[in-house]
Amino acid sequence: MSSKTGLLEVIALNAVDAERAQEGGADRLELVSDMASDGLTPSLETVRDVLGATDLPVRVMVRDNMSFAPGDLDGLRAETARLIDAGAREFVFGFLDAESEIDVDSCETLVKDLDGLPWTFHRAIDRARDPLSAYDQLAALGCDTVLAAGHPHGVAHGLSVLQQLARRTDGPQLLVGGGLRAQQVHLLRAGGVRAFHIGSAVRPGGWDAAVDAAGVREWAALVKS
Repeated sequence: MSSKTGLLEVIALNAVDAERAQEGGADRLELVSDMASDGLTPSLETVRDVLGATDLPVRVMVRDNMSFAPGDLDGLRAETARLIDAGAREFVFGFLDAESEIDVDSCETLVKDLDGLPWTFHRAIDRARDPLSAYDQLAALGCDTVLAAGHPHGVAHGLSVLQQLARRTDGPQLLVGGGLRAQQVHLLRAGGVRAFHIGSAVRPGGWDAAVDAAGVREWAALVKS
């Protein structure tokens, strides 16, 4: 489900990132650690620091390994409980089974623990056997957002799938990210996409450098103009 107003979500690794993303006009943060592993669960200390540094909504990653299967589901449940105790109120996760289908059981287990808190199903959908049918499944799981590039290799390869997903008139909001480039935004917006997710695009110094507020500002203007 999409709204007419553009939404910009920025990846944050720490409180400085959060402050700079908010300064630049981001609407929401995705908080992760270890981008060398494509984003894992951040530490409780980092979560507290970020929540104290911004009043933007913060979606916290729940992921314990580089794959799209839970390494230790009980461990993730315990970590999620600790994150909630630390103040986290929005989350990001997503699991596939050995057949590259949505791992409904694992997702439902975490969903029950969230007790109604909002969550995003992340780019695991890009590795699903059939992303279009997987997207339809996710509405029943209760996520309000699906982060997708349309293809494992990024938005440039997934535009046709993204355009099909954007035509859905109900279900979770489509959040497009994964190698997203500024020149792709106009086409995606014309196809109905309203929410965009960026990371390295606003880190000219790489992942070891902080988010660039001026870069966020440019993107915010682009997705909301």
